[in-house]
Formats: sequence, C-alpha cells, structure tokens
Amino acid sequence: MTERDGGLDHGLTDYGDRDFSRYLRRSFAQSMGYSRALLEKPVIGIAYTASDFNNCHRHFPELLEAVKRGVLAAGALPLAFPTVSLGEVFLSPTSLKFRNLMAIDTEEMIRAQPMDAVVLMGGCDKTVPAQLMGAVSAGRPAIALVAGPMMTGRHRGERLGACTDCRRFWARYRAGDVDAAEISAVEGQLAVTAGTCAVMGTASTMACLTEALGLSLPGTAAIPAVHADRLRAAEATGAAAVRLIGSKFTPAQFINEKSIENALRVLLALGGSTNAIIHLTAIAGRAGAKVSLDHLNTLSDSTPVLVNLKPVGNGYMEDFCAAGGMGSLLRELKPLLHLDCMTVTGETLGARLAGDADGYVDRSIIAPLKKPLEPSGGLVALFGNLAPQGAILKRSAADTKLFEHEGRAVVFASLADLAARIDDPALDVAPHDILVLQNAGPHAPECMPEAGYLPIPKKLAQRGVKDMIRISDARMSGTAFGTIVLHVTPDAASGGPLGLVRSGDRIRLSVKQRRIDLLVDDAEIKKRAAATRPPAKTPERGYAKLFAEQITGADEGCDFKFLRPQ
Repeated sequence: MTERDGGLDHGLTDYGDRDFSRYLRRSFAQSMGYSRALLEKPVIGIAYTASDFNNCHRHFPELLEAVKRGVLAAGALPLAFPTVSLGEVFLSPTSLKFRNLMAIDTEEMIRAQPMDAVVLMGGCDKTVPAQLMGAVSAGRPAIALVAGPMMTGRHRGERLGACTDCRRFWARYRAGDVDAAEISAVEGQLAVTAGTCAVMGTASTMACLTEALGLSLPGTAAIPAVHADRLRAAEATGAAAVRLIGSKFTPAQFINEKSIENALRVLLALGGSTNAIIHLTAIAGRAGAKVSLDHLNTLSDSTPVLVNLKPVGNGYMEDFCAAGGMGSLLRELKPLLHLDCMTVTGETLGARLAGDADGYVDRSIIAPLKKPLEPSGGLVALFGNLAPQGAILKRSAADTKLFEHEGRAVVFASLADLAARIDDPALDVAPHDILVLQNAGPHAPECMPEAGYLPIPKKLAQRGVKDMIRISDARMSGTAFGTIVLHVTPDAASGGPLGLVRSGDRIRLSVKQRRIDLLVDDAEIKKRAAATRPPAKTPERGYAKLFAEQITGADEGCDFKFLRPQ
C-alpha cells in the first residue's frame, strides 16, 4: 500500500503493522459512506462544541455545515469531532474549573486524530481560550471560528442584552424598584437568539482578541450569530483551513510578545473583560510568553477607550459590527500596534489593515484615537501589601469618585458566609465601607467563580446605594460593572494576605498610585498569619484532585503546571 504523510494516513493507530493499520482505518472510514476518492483528500478536523448545555452554541449544527462546505469546495475532507463544551451558566461551581479540561481534550484530540489542519468552533466564555490553549500546545495548523453575539431583545421599548442588563434589572429588583412580574418579563427578553452575550463581555472580548492575535479571519469577530454573514464566515474559515495545510503557521507561531501586546492594546481600547487577562496569560504561557501586569499598566496609560459598548458604554455587539467592527478599531489603534505580526491568512497585520482602509465607521460606537471616550485604558493592575502579585480593576466600568478611597473592611470569609449575611438587616455596613470576599480564588474549593461582583447589601440598595468598593480573589463576568477589585494574588486559600483581613480593618485604594493596601502594621499581620489554619484538604480523586494539585495563580493564567512548556 502507498504511504502518505497526511490525510487519513496521519498518525496511524499502532497495531505493529503499518500497512494493516492503514488498511483497517480505510475500511472503517468507508463504512461511513465516503468514496475512495474523497478518502485520498487531505483532512480538516473541526473541533465541534455543540451541546444542549450550551445555549451560545445552539446554531452550531448549521454553522458546521457551512464550514464543511468551505472545506469541500477547497478540495479537502472535513471531519468533525466533539470535545468538551462549556456553557457558562450551566456549570458548577464555575466554568473556569473546566477550561483546562477542555484545553486538554482539544489538544489531545487534535494530536491523536488524523488531520492536516483544524477549525476551532467555539464561542461561550471559556471555550475559545480553552481551544486556543489546546491548539497552541498541539502544534498543528489551526484557525478559529467564533459563535458570534446574540441580537438584542426588547422590554417596554428598551433594548436588552445579556448580561449587563440582567445585572442592572436584578439590582433594581433587589432594591425594590422592580416587582416580581416585571423581573420575570425581563428574564424572557435578555437572551432571545443563539450566540454569546450581546455586550462586550468575556465571550465578545475573547472573540475580538482572537482576531487581534491573527488566529481568525479578518472581520469575523463581531458578526451576529444569526446573521447570514456568520455562515459565510464559516464557509470562508473552512476554505482558509485548507490553505493552512503544510504551512508553518501553527498557533504558537502567532503568539509572541508583539502579538500579545497588540491583544492587550485591543483589550484596553474595548474596555473589555477582566477575565481576558487570565485567558491571555494562559494562552501566552502555552507558547512560552508572559503577560506582565506592570506592562499592562504602561500600555493602559497610553491606550484610550474607544468603543462605546455595555458594560462600559451604551451600545451592543450588533452595533459594533455595523459600526465597522474590529477592522475599524484596529485602524484607529494602528499607530500603537506592531504591524509586522502575522495573521492566519498569511499576511501581516499591516497588510490586512491597508486592504480595507476606506471602510465605514460609526463614530457613536467607535471613537477616533484623537477623540477617545476615555483617555486611558479600561483595565488597570493594582499592587500593594494586599495584592503582592497583583489585582485587576476595570476602571472603565467603575465610579471615579471611589478611585482614591480609604474605608473600613466588611469581611465575608467565604461564598457561603456572603450568601448568609449580605442581606441580613443586622449587617454592620455603611456606604463608604469596603466589602471583602475571601476564599473564592483558584485554590479555593469553588475554583475562582464569577463571584467578585458582590451584591450591594440589600439595606443599602434600598437606600439608593449603587456602587461600593468590593475586593476579592474571585473573578467577575465581563458583562458586570462597578468599582470591583478582582484576582487578588496570591489568593486567600493559598495563604495570601487577603485571607488575613478582618472586619474593621482599614483598606486604602489608590488607582492613581496603582495600589491596594491593608492598613495594618506588619507585626499584627505576622501574628494573624501564624494563627491561620491550613487550607482545606485536597479532594481525594478525579478531576477535582488534579485541579487542586496543579492549578496556578491568576498571575500565571490559572493554567495547570504540567501543561505549561518545560
């Protein structure tokens, strides 16, 4: 039999006889009805993440057919394969716990199965970073196709989109401004189509950053999930995957200091999700690159916010797409970008931007670089004795009146403690206090959920208080807003100083100085540390045990130690 290097002959199953392995594989492939001629074609794998537990990917069956159409028209054989799928709101305790599991699944199935290149179909928050992490490590040519955002719904003449508006209405419901009947009506209008959240949350942020990194086709990040252009993008992605066959362009070739800096610039200009810092750090780490929070601050000082979308502004992702999308944003940022970075089409970023220089731009959504919405980037890193290895504040979604603030800590020792006491009428809390949540980081049993968006205590919400400083080692949804300090590292469960804060302590936040400090003398801190109980026992088995033993801190992207390059 004739031996080939690719297609179905790639990575033959080991039976000790290569000719028999090839013979058996082709026999089984023919059982699926493929012609011999088609089985001689190169193979494009399609990492397929449809799931009944993932509403964002509801349209993937139709999208898959469009990808296959593009692959077949370009002369290759498309073979889809399922992987873990992460539906953000359907996972307990949090989807982040399973991001690395999906990355392992993606990496190993790309490596183990016969394919010359792969299309990564993802969308919901953790699916895209998981796929990129796995594809970087797998080392095979790959291109990403994102789900696209939802369209907005309507409630009493007002546009609604998951999930910034769901938080806004829920806050009003807690405050007594909205009754049970109206919150139920709103519930039915927040997510009305397939696709990811309609605002610049984590899913949309990661879609935009994937395009900025050069790992998806130009202009595809923001197309709504239900738009016909999304199907055309899928077909074009399938054809592009065929062009990658035999090329040197594996995902790791696109991930370097320059491309990561470009992605950070885009993140800051979008006022994008804080979660993107963790995901970018993990993706970069798989390629041996690093994301420095000190460097993030340097970039933030020179990268203005240009995009007027919720939760920072007023618009939705469908508006961003119509306004010119990522092409228009990248052209505005052009003086700040490394234009020599390569993209998956085989051209540089500079060449890509030169090709569509005359496109329409809606200036109500995408501001010019010289007249930005805000002069500095949407995110800032904080350091100090409370966060020696850093913390993140989304200042573009925060109250500037709280940027320089000293207040009394009101501490919740765990998520259970928060749930039990936050609405207790007897809770000793005032509007100028600082809410502190401990033991919600990556080393805690809850595995760093999106619990950093601590609710305003009910008795304060009913008095009209809409924002307070909130500090935790947890994350928050990219759709959320407020003066919220997140990702405090090291986290409380790993012995970080956040776990030593006590109610009544004074804490000082200074965005200007990039600091978050516990105003307790060193002797007292050492005394508390000596009296601190050891962390909870590691789970005895399964994935929970692996997670507990291998998870890194937020500053290393919450990846597993053994998955990073040695």
